[in-house]
Amino acid sequence: MPSTRIETRRGWLGTQKREFIEAVQRALMTGILIPENDRCIRLVEFDQDAMIAPPHVGERYVVIEISLFTGRTIEAKRRLYAALVTELAAFGLAAHDIKVILHEVPRENWGLRGLPASEIELGFKVDV
Repeated sequence: MPSTRIETRRGWLGTQKREFIEAVQRALMTGILIPENDRCIRLVEFDQDAMIAPPHVGERYVVIEISLFTGRTIEAKRRLYAALVTELAAFGLAAHDIKVILHEVPRENWGLRGLPASEIELGFKVDV
């Protein structure tokens, strides 16, 4: 049940925004084994002068912040990072153009349907 925010500079994605979001979704499914219908991804584009980046990255630099339940293994995180690089290569991104930040949240600190997620059957495993 991750919540994903993608940030990048405005313009370079053009009409491929939905395809880009779907590529990130596929990487989440491959990496941390979420179900296909588990979707919460937002794309935020900034004007050129509203975002600075390290000098070694390209104009298509993206920051992907993923809030997710605590419990994924380092192997799952490695799969996720690799899957993002693989999926986003189709959009002209090199590995050094992608920064991923994971925010691990205990289930009791995530509200769903008016309850803490720790009290809800999720329908999938978190400790993958």
